[in-house]
Amino acid sequence: MLSVGLFIPCYVDQLYPQVGMATVEILERCGCRVEFPRAQTCCGQPMANTGCTEDARPLAVQFVKIFKDFDYVVAPSGSCVAMIRHHYEEYFHDGDPYAADYAALRRKTFELCEFLTDVVKLDRLDRQFPYRVGLHQSCHGLRELRLGSSSELVIDSFSKPRALLELLGGITLVDLERKDECCGFGGTFAVSEEAVSCAMGLDRIADHERAGAQVLTANDMSCLMHLQGLILRQRKPIKVMHIAQILAGHPV
Repeated sequence: MLSVGLFIPCYVDQLYPQVGMATVEILERCGCRVEFPRAQTCCGQPMANTGCTEDARPLAVQFVKIFKDFDYVVAPSGSCVAMIRHHYEEYFHDGDPYAADYAALRRKTFELCEFLTDVVKLDRLDRQFPYRVGLHQSCHGLRELRLGSSSELVIDSFSKPRALLELLGGITLVDLERKDECCGFGGTFAVSEEAVSCAMGLDRIADHERAGAQVLTANDMSCLMHLQGLILRQRKPIKVMHIAQILAGHPV
């Protein structure tokens, strides 16, 4: 049985706990022993993104201390995993007491969809999802984690999340016109450039509407939080669900 340390992003913990619970449900159904370390904190991405990189250093060290002994670390967030795998390097140079622990931890930290496809090798889901679904490709998942494929950027097919969704009976994945376009959230970008952020988000929603999507999904709840806010303000009928909720069989 695989020992999995569950890392939950701050905004999921505070605003969307149902996404964390769905993640646990999926992992346990796949035979994993899941543990949620209560001492975990933010990964530090918001501070690093705004230039306060040194302020994020203690959080990186804390993350390594907490998660280093698990077989794997899994998070329902491409952006947080990208921060850990690609941006913690500057905190653990040669000679740092946690450099070796980080090097090992980096290799076993996964976004949920890539863990299910690359490690668990999930190839069957006995449940139905009879809806037209639009899959939003988050920037971190597509460009940093390369969830489109194992080795290169693929715009036409976000293959790992898409492959998992295709295991569901009755689902129709709609064809979007601008598959690789950012939703405009960008963390603190949505605060500093509110108008641009909202315009980008509305463009993405319009693409899903033209394709006839009933449900809009992604593997990053941060993107979905931004898009859902715009959808609610515009009183649009599209439902928003994290991919973990769909795979776990949560109702629309």
